[in-house]
Amino acid sequence: MSDATEANGTAGAGAGAAEAAGAGGLADGGADGRHVRVVLVDDHRMFRTGVQAEIGRTAETGVEVVGEAADVDQAVTVITATRPEVVLLDVHLPGGGGVEVLRRCAALTADAERPVRFLALSVSDAAEDVIGVIRGGARGYVTKTITGTDLVDSIFRVQEGDAVFSPRLAGFVLDAFASTDAPPVDEDLDRLTQREREVLRLIARGYAYKEIAKQLFISVKTVESHVSAVLRKLQLSNRHELTRWATARRLV
Repeated sequence: MSDATEANGTAGAGAGAAEAAGAGGLADGGADGRHVRVVLVDDHRMFRTGVQAEIGRTAETGVEVVGEAADVDQAVTVITATRPEVVLLDVHLPGGGGVEVLRRCAALTADAERPVRFLALSVSDAAEDVIGVIRGGARGYVTKTITGTDLVDSIFRVQEGDAVFSPRLAGFVLDAFASTDAPPVDEDLDRLTQREREVLRLIARGYAYKEIAKQLFISVKTVESHVSAVLRKLQLSNRHELTRWATARRLV
């Protein structure tokens, strides 16, 4: 199933979740009495299902998943309808990405009485992705290698107003905000779509096509198509040249 088809197929589910959550009642809290309402935003349905199964056992974790979305438009609709405390936000989404969701939900983020806080949850650990969503208003950024227990803890910390990052990502943010200079624009990198950048980084790290397909929840054929597009756009001949190109730009 293509990403576009998958995103379209989840629209009804996301809207239904929004309506159900909008009805009012709060679920019981977890074992320690804490409770947080969460919306999951990710364009891979299987990943959302896995996250919900891992953290959405409200009686145990205190996390109540009140809505889901697969693209930017769905995300804005569901977040506006449900007003969760925390949104788990993928960086790369159809319709403009996580930064666009943050831009369109800026008023909810800035609400002093009922702020909606965003925690980025992404496969990408690239500095530009981390810095982009933090500048956009997210309170933290964790990668999809995080455990369920740590993700629940991160959600509650963000709900309480803390900033949360996977260990190696915090340095990106500190460096970015310590510098007054904007990062240079890389015209070659800008030619690539967000998905092509993800595939580029994984190829450069030595992942096989099958491993990339599993990591990104796409088919091997789709991976091959993305690699071909990357090589064409960057005018490279093979994955070895691609790896050298990515390493030189510190993208690996």
